[in-house]
Amino acid sequence: MDEGKQNVIAIFDIGKTNKKLFLYDEAYNILLEESNKFEEIKDEDGFPCDDLVEITKWVRERFFDISNDPRYNLLGINFSAYGASLVHIDDAGKSLTPLYNYLKPYPEKIKKQFYNHYGEELLIAKETASPVLGNLNSGMQLYRLKYEQPEIFSCIKYSLHLPQYLSFIITSQAVSDITSIGCHTQLWDFQKNQYHQWVSKEKLHTKLAPVFSYKNILYSSIDKKDIVTGIGLHDSSAALIPYLRLFREPFILISTGTWCISLNPFNNTMLTEHELQHDCLCYFTYEGKPVKASRLFAGYEHEEQVKKISAHFNKQRVYYKTIAFDENLFKKLQHGNNAGEMNATASIVQPSTFSQRPLNDFESFEEAYHQLLFDIVQQQVASTEMVLNKTPVKKIFVDGGFGKNDVYMNLLALAFPHIKLYAADIAQATSLGAALALHEHVNKEQLPSNMIELKYYPGKASVSI
Repeated sequence: MDEGKQNVIAIFDIGKTNKKLFLYDEAYNILLEESNKFEEIKDEDGFPCDDLVEITKWVRERFFDISNDPRYNLLGINFSAYGASLVHIDDAGKSLTPLYNYLKPYPEKIKKQFYNHYGEELLIAKETASPVLGNLNSGMQLYRLKYEQPEIFSCIKYSLHLPQYLSFIITSQAVSDITSIGCHTQLWDFQKNQYHQWVSKEKLHTKLAPVFSYKNILYSSIDKKDIVTGIGLHDSSAALIPYLRLFREPFILISTGTWCISLNPFNNTMLTEHELQHDCLCYFTYEGKPVKASRLFAGYEHEEQVKKISAHFNKQRVYYKTIAFDENLFKKLQHGNNAGEMNATASIVQPSTFSQRPLNDFESFEEAYHQLLFDIVQQQVASTEMVLNKTPVKKIFVDGGFGKNDVYMNLLALAFPHIKLYAADIAQATSLGAALALHEHVNKEQLPSNMIELKYYPGKASVSI
């Protein structure tokens, strides 16, 4: 260690809304957290997208700043970012297109051409563990580019997923990573554990950089000093790493935010047609092991319905945060509402039942809010059950916003009486996971056991669902 300098690991965590930089010490405490927002620009069709030029400039500048900061001895650097976004670079490493937004509508003509040539949507989706999601399938972005902009396609040296492009900014080495390739891209054949045959037939594999394991560390040099540099991780896979490193007993992680994603690293069965039709997919762990996952748009619905309840009862938008689980109120709703019964057939790809309930039916904000959470948890149970599916899971961890919601957590505990339920409080799981992926290369210390704070929810003995 340089005299008087603090050993640090730097992580760039690039989300759709916030672009963040973290510095961790060797005990994985956050020493520095910076958050940046960049104004979106528009692509050639006028659709909004992230400003790749500004993001690239910011990453380079902050890397240089940290490397030269007299307070820090930079041991390593890694990256996490949202998936489904490709950066197409030429021989000189220059990006050839905007960073196309994965929410951009996919052209029906190109979609029809693809499936006419390669077979049924459901079959390709099953083999690639990727629901048909248009531009959210990043492989389809590359296919689209080949046929819509062939002159640009011909100039591509490599198409890099965003996390790997961030690493390329620093190392000038182009690599692919399994967590990005396996994240609903429609590129990877999960049965054969290789690129799907359509990728080879279209010769797209020639545009994809060599696949590196997380164990393959790169180096970036500054002032003749080599700095351990990770190859970057898809954010959902990165967020799973702290749990995989600390817990050996089978578990499910429900990561809650706008989307609530149930991740089961102990279920590597192939996706069924039923699961695909109900928004299930597969990820890869950073070690290349399949993770079955199900998605629910519950955070978004919660936000929208809370707006309506707050307006109806003339309460502030944040009032719901003061509400604790009320056992008697729940029993009342249970007794008076047949639609409130937990069941595995709850629709998990549509809004919950609550959106059809007249708010005049409720006597108070508290009553309406309990019903909203009951309806959402119905869907959450159905969604989580799809990845639980006879696996020996002993624990469920809930992180993110709903993990801090007393009503949600108590209802979920009632729904899974034979599994231990914990709210998991972990500071910045995604960036921490990216840092932990470098642990053996930059840190001689043992992993701290207190990185995740757990709160147990045993359910209520006097209440059953």
